[in-house]
Amino acid sequence: MVLLLALAIVSLISGAVSISVFGVLQWVVGLEAASLTETERTILMQLRLPRVITACLVGGSLGIAGVGFQGLFRNPLADPYVIGASSGAGLGVTLAVVLGLQGSVMGLSGIAMSAVVGSLLAVAVVFAIGSVGRGSSVLTLLLAGVAVSSMINAMASLLMYMNDDSVVVILAWLMGSLAGNDWSVVLATAVSSLVGFSILWSMSRPMDVFLLGDVTSQSLGLDLFRFRILLVAGSSIATAAAVASAGVIGFVGLIAPHIARRVVGPRHLQLLPMSACVGAAIMLVADVVARTVVAPAELPVGILTALLGCPFFLFLLKSRNEAHAGAV
Repeated sequence: MVLLLALAIVSLISGAVSISVFGVLQWVVGLEAASLTETERTILMQLRLPRVITACLVGGSLGIAGVGFQGLFRNPLADPYVIGASSGAGLGVTLAVVLGLQGSVMGLSGIAMSAVVGSLLAVAVVFAIGSVGRGSSVLTLLLAGVAVSSMINAMASLLMYMNDDSVVVILAWLMGSLAGNDWSVVLATAVSSLVGFSILWSMSRPMDVFLLGDVTSQSLGLDLFRFRILLVAGSSIATAAAVASAGVIGFVGLIAPHIARRVVGPRHLQLLPMSACVGAAIMLVADVVARTVVAPAELPVGILTALLGCPFFLFLLKSRNEAHAGAV
C-alpha cells in the first residue's frame, strides 16, 4: 500500500508539465500549497488525479479478473481476455466507430459503452456454447472462447477493411489509453469495479475448493454450474470496467496474480485484494512511462503493458515446461 501511494505521488508530479513533489505532498494532505500555481492545481485536480485513480481502478480490475479466470481454468497462464472479453470489446468499438454512435451513459462515451456491451455479450456467448449441460468441462469453455474470439476478430477485421477511414480511431482505442478520463469516468469505473470485486470476493472460499478438482469440489458440496456462472460474471464485469475506461490493456491480468501469489500465497481471500494492488501499481508505472518517455507526446499504455507482459508470459511458459520436464 505504501508503494502504491508512492507511485501515485510520482504519477501526479509526472507529465509534460512538471510539478513540485513538495507542493503535491502539501496539496494531497490538504495544506495550503503556496508553491503551486492555480494552473498547477487545476492540472492536478481536473487531469492528473482522475487519471491516477482511473489507472488504479483499471489495474485493480484487471488484477482481480486475472485471479478469477486463472482460478476458473486452473491455469496460471490464463488472463481476462482468454474467454473472448477482449475480442468482444474490439468488435463493440469497431461497430460504434463505424456507425458513428454519439452521446454518453453515466459519463462513458458511446464507444466505451459499446466496448462494455461487446465484451459482456462475447463472454455470454462463450459461456452459453461452452457450458451446454452441467457436466461441461473447463476445457470446453476454453475451446469455446478460442473459437468465438477467432470469429469475432474476423468480423472486426472485415468491418475495418470495409471502413478504412475509421481504422485510426479504432486502433487508438484498441491500443489502450488513460488520456481524457474525468471524474464521471472515475465514478462509473469505480461502481463497475466494485461490483466485479464483490462477486469474486464472495466466491473466495469456493475458489479455494475448486482448485482441488471437479470431483472433489462436487463431493464437498460445490455447485459447479452456479460457481462458473458467478466466476465468469464477476471476472467479466471487472474486465468490462477496465475496457470501458482505458481500452484494451493486455497482460496486466496475467502478471498481477503471479506477483501477488509470491507475496500472500494462493488463498483467494488474500490473493484478490493483493492482485488488485499489484495491478494498480503496474498500471501506474506504465502510465507514467507512457506520459514521459516521449513527452509532450504520449504513448498508448497498452503498448507498454504488452512489451512488459510478453517476456513475462514467455518466462512463465519456460518455467512450466521445465517443471513438467523435471517431474517426468
